[in-house]
Amino acid sequence: MCMTNERLETDPWDNGTLGRSEEHVAVVAPEECKAVDDSLGLQLVSIRLQKSLIANLKIVAAHHGIAYQPMIRDLLNRFVVSELKNMMYELVQEAERQQAEAGGAVGPVSEFLERERKHA
Repeated sequence: MCMTNERLETDPWDNGTLGRSEEHVAVVAPEECKAVDDSLGLQLVSIRLQKSLIANLKIVAAHHGIAYQPMIRDLLNRFVVSELKNMMYELVQEAERQQAEAGGAVGPVSEFLERERKHA
């Protein structure tokens, strides 16, 4: 679903309020860029997305009062955390199944499973 560009036109980066001329541009030294990225644990990536998707992401981000790139980073972080939890849950379920098949043996495996259950 493609929405109107009304919000995009009011975004200060997109409409030029924050500057589009050379007087608004400054080159940052590569070591400063690296220091910022390193301190934040960031790595530059490149990804191709549909123009309509980017426009819609900007609309959603504007609605929430944030920039779209940090919103995408947050969405990806949330997705990864959720998937890792699902993966751990599946591993615990499989280990419990194997434990039941083995006659419910006790010991380090049972203790591990109990700890994981409490953290999940």
